Amino acid sequence: MRAVCQICLVAATICFVTASAPTSSTESPFRFGAIVVVTLSSPREKFWGAILSLKPEGVSVAGVDLASFDEFLHLLKAGEACSPRIVFFPMHRVERLELDLPEGDVPSLSQRLAAKTGLEVQQALSTRENA
Repeated sequence: MRAVCQICLVAATICFVTASAPTSSTESPFRFGAIVVVTLSSPREKFWGAILSLKPEGVSVAGVDLASFDEFLHLLKAGEACSPRIVFFPMHRVERLELDLPEGDVPSLSQRLAAKTGLEVQQALSTRENA
């Protein structure tokens, strides 16, 4: 099964983002819809979001800069208009790509988003304006 991203060209809206587990042990977990943290160089930064595309040229992600993550949660919880950024990072800037998974008792960023806002990550990243 291949996930499909429907894009409304008028408002550049992501209508649907899904995250699912690999269906086989040989399938990469880094595919469309996977929730990841991208560590970048030059300048050093981290970005959290859903993979839209992963190619040798780079990675496209819908999400937020990790430094703005708590503010993004606050805006979502308050019902304020906010939107994920849709960005492309060339592969020469990508130092690391890791799945957003819990670490022991520490929840993943996706779990934090769900706990603080009551939204699933797909809902938070699904529309251009979450109002």
